[in-house]
Amino acid sequence: MKKLAYLLFVMLSVAFLLLGCSKENNKEDKKTDSGESKLERIAGTWEGSINIPNQPLPIIIVFTSDGGTISIPVQGIDQHPLSNINIKNNNVAFAMDIQSQQITFNGKVDGEKITGTFKQSGQSFPFELKKGTGEATKEVKEVGEAVHMELKDGTMKGLLTIPEGEGPYPLMVIISGSGPTDKDGNSNVLSGKNDSLKMLAEDLAAQGVASIRYDKRGIGQNISLGGKEEDVLFDNFIEDAASWVQFAKADKRFSKVGIIGHSEGSLIGMTAADEAKADAFISISGAGRTIDQVILEQLEGQLSENLMKESKDIFEQLKQGKQVKSFSADLQNLFRLSVQPYLISWLQYNPQEQLQKLDCPVFIINGDRDLQVPVKEAELLHGAKKDSDYLIVDKMNHILKESPEDQKGNMDTYTNPDLPLASGLVDNIVNFLNNHNVK
Repeated sequence: MKKLAYLLFVMLSVAFLLLGCSKENNKEDKKTDSGESKLERIAGTWEGSINIPNQPLPIIIVFTSDGGTISIPVQGIDQHPLSNINIKNNNVAFAMDIQSQQITFNGKVDGEKITGTFKQSGQSFPFELKKGTGEATKEVKEVGEAVHMELKDGTMKGLLTIPEGEGPYPLMVIISGSGPTDKDGNSNVLSGKNDSLKMLAEDLAAQGVASIRYDKRGIGQNISLGGKEEDVLFDNFIEDAASWVQFAKADKRFSKVGIIGHSEGSLIGMTAADEAKADAFISISGAGRTIDQVILEQLEGQLSENLMKESKDIFEQLKQGKQVKSFSADLQNLFRLSVQPYLISWLQYNPQEQLQKLDCPVFIINGDRDLQVPVKEAELLHGAKKDSDYLIVDKMNHILKESPEDQKGNMDTYTNPDLPLASGLVDNIVNFLNNHNVK
């Protein structure tokens, strides 16, 4: 995977795919010569994938006699209604309405198979479905206690993992990284799971530390809180994290409440830790510079000199709070108008400055085989907060697993949930908490 692919993990934080789906099915009641409705001809569960290069996206379509739904398990999307279902001869078309755009499927039915073209935002990919049993739609049971809190714009859900035995226990709010990354550490831009944050929660519980982890607004269980892309700000994620800290503080089962922020969650977490007066903060693979510096470095060598200069100019205006309405088409995905409010709010936060505000114990952690956030970022954070604890985990990559040195081997770990967390990671976190009396 090239660096531009890594950038997607950052930018997709505000690319909430498949939100605001229409709840109206275009019912097709016309009958065939045999008297059955056209939808009844294809009724049932169809399983397959959208064949995006190098990262096929598994999907499940269920057609009934009066409509249809789509499920995308890796995105936490379950049985969202389809719209504009149309069947003519052996051709079938259906769609999902999302925000100001529409995604469409146009295919051909051939016995137990449907093949065709998926289109979204001007991009087209083939898809293929086979008549299935519906087993893929079965919900995976979560291990832990379902919790929720009321926010001004709705209910946010989370998962509480607690140790065995009598409390009270220290609790850490775990914040996931950039992009559409869920509470378990899995991203829907990849075709498999790594379960890194799920393992982190379970391993902490085994050593006496409770945790709450949650899908960010617009993702998984909290997809309904996403809203329109242009209305989402970086501050929303900070407020959510701070609210979880306050939620946990009100529960007598927990003695102290801290935050673990991974990747983008590091900046969110350190800011929320200050606002909510958390008892400890742990940064794992967090950037030490503002997001414009990180993105521009990632783009270096991939864009032409003119596009690089234009990108720098756009960031300068965004940092001043100004939206940029005119720019090259090649920069549309980065700087589309609907994402600029989020970028403007994100650019207001400098991780080194935010870290210096904290008066609670701080632990800076990075892996020496992290392809997305190199060790130099951790060094910057540690330099800004000189009294922080500091750890570089040998052989650990961005998803907290031990990985080989080569890039392909490293990336292969991103979709392997059977690999354990890197040796020493959890032990050092627990030691940090004990040493600073966060227990």
